[in-house]
Amino acid sequence: MATSAMETSPQAYARFGGLLYLVIIFAGAMGELFVRGKLVVAGDAAQTAGRIMASESLWRLGIGGDLLMHVCDVFVMWALYVLLRPVSRNLALLNLLLNLIQTAVLAVNKLTLLVPLLLLGNNAYLKAIDTAQLQAWSYAAIELHEYGFGVGLIFFGCVCLVEGHLIRKSGFLPPLLGVLMQIAGLCYLINSVALLLAPEFEARLFPAILMPCLVAELSLALWLLVKGVNVDHWKERAWMARTRALE
Repeated sequence: MATSAMETSPQAYARFGGLLYLVIIFAGAMGELFVRGKLVVAGDAAQTAGRIMASESLWRLGIGGDLLMHVCDVFVMWALYVLLRPVSRNLALLNLLLNLIQTAVLAVNKLTLLVPLLLLGNNAYLKAIDTAQLQAWSYAAIELHEYGFGVGLIFFGCVCLVEGHLIRKSGFLPPLLGVLMQIAGLCYLINSVALLLAPEFEARLFPAILMPCLVAELSLALWLLVKGVNVDHWKERAWMARTRALE
């Protein structure tokens, strides 16, 4: 009965997706602001290494929170695909594929955050390497994580553009949410391209350029959780989509 209700009620998908979207936003903020923001000292490999080893459990907790975020992201993708498929099955599938690539890139990118723990530990095979070198390599791995994050967000910027278009055309979600998501997509793309091609320029843009992204994603998550979708309009779009498929 529960499975049947889930399959026929778009509100169940909307609220499920909205709840997990909030988990993603919270876990991402915790990892970036309260873990890496607290332990990484910009430009200082030695001090960063000291802070990480003094708070190893916190560093590992940050990695775990990020991985939880990526697991939740898969379920959010699924919920949004089901909700947006009646608008355009092909675009909803494209949105899903772009999001899967983004999540895969970001999940694999977490391996770079394990590098400092391997290099800064007390393993005997590291004794032959100078401590300053190990600290420098560890800091380079953390820097590499930032670039990997930027690469993943290129795909997510495309997700926001496609998803925003589907939301605007849906009729069962507010068009303003779609506009906000498309603005967020542009911001993600500008930030990531600038990071890869002009890092000094990106440093001047960050973090202000990502504020529209937070507003858009938080608005979408809260709307899905609290208001959900207009069920009558969603069912009408779903019926129209099935009719077109049978023609």
